[in-house]
Amino acid sequence: MRAVVTGAAGFIGSHLSDRLLADGHQVVGIDNFSDHYSRPLKEQNLEVAYRHPGFRFCELDLVDDDLRDALAGAEVVFHLAGRSGVRVSRPNQLDDFVRDNVLATQRVLESLVGSSIRRFVFAGSSSVYGDAERLPTKESTIPHPLSSYGVTKLAAENLVGLYARNLKMPAVCLRYFSVYGPRQRPDMAIARFMHALAEGNDIEVYGDGEQTRDFTFVTDAVEAAVRAASAEVDGKVLNIGGGSRATLNEVLAVIQEIAKSDVPKRHLPASPEDRRHGGASINLARQHLRWEPRVALRDGLARQWSWLGQQAGRASQRTEVPAGV
Repeated sequence: MRAVVTGAAGFIGSHLSDRLLADGHQVVGIDNFSDHYSRPLKEQNLEVAYRHPGFRFCELDLVDDDLRDALAGAEVVFHLAGRSGVRVSRPNQLDDFVRDNVLATQRVLESLVGSSIRRFVFAGSSSVYGDAERLPTKESTIPHPLSSYGVTKLAAENLVGLYARNLKMPAVCLRYFSVYGPRQRPDMAIARFMHALAEGNDIEVYGDGEQTRDFTFVTDAVEAAVRAASAEVDGKVLNIGGGSRATLNEVLAVIQEIAKSDVPKRHLPASPEDRRHGGASINLARQHLRWEPRVALRDGLARQWSWLGQQAGRASQRTEVPAGV
């Protein structure tokens, strides 16, 4: 299979690229190394893919650049690129979210019109639900996003649906719930907690820490995307949740136990853009993808903590001064 992964240098995108290459597929990775987080971290995410003969990387801006060559011959396109985050979605940044989440999605879709693509897999977000009235939340729930991120992800999702209905684009949307694991973006809660513990800094918790999330380990998220590429799911919207719903305080307690470390916790004001609770009904994913989350929360957190330690060891080796210098 010839696959294209947009956002290939990002958290989920890099894991997906590695998985597809390991499965024997040809992968074209697209990323523009935006300023959302540092380029060196994104370059590091691609270390495995760069070494694989089946990988080709294209540094492109999905809005401004010509995508025809990168998308030529694609059988499956996994569209993971976008601007993330809820606390950074102030009104003066709305243009960035519209550009990176809505316009970029439309440009990719338009570039694929008339192609022989077999599936367009769109990485949606549980942020579209906002504070859902019922938990676990079903896909039939009316979305009420609370942030610019959620609003623009919902708009992009509707664009995908538009192309699917009107232009027969074979597309599916996966609404991911709180994905975590190695390579997680440094601004996300679990990554922030772990970095603070590793460095002995205060841990910053927004609100009282009793907000809940349905945490999904990255390999489970990737497995869902891989299955969505070939299952009979055209036109579907599917929740992808890890079955590990917990409060942030519970997650922090597990991390401290794994790390055998404890540092002071500092509470910051909760953001009005941050929903109180999140939990996925994954019955449709079970039915249509034959998918089930496999990684329990404690195991996933232990894997992420171990990875962070390995990265710290590598950084230490790079900064060591050779003897005699």
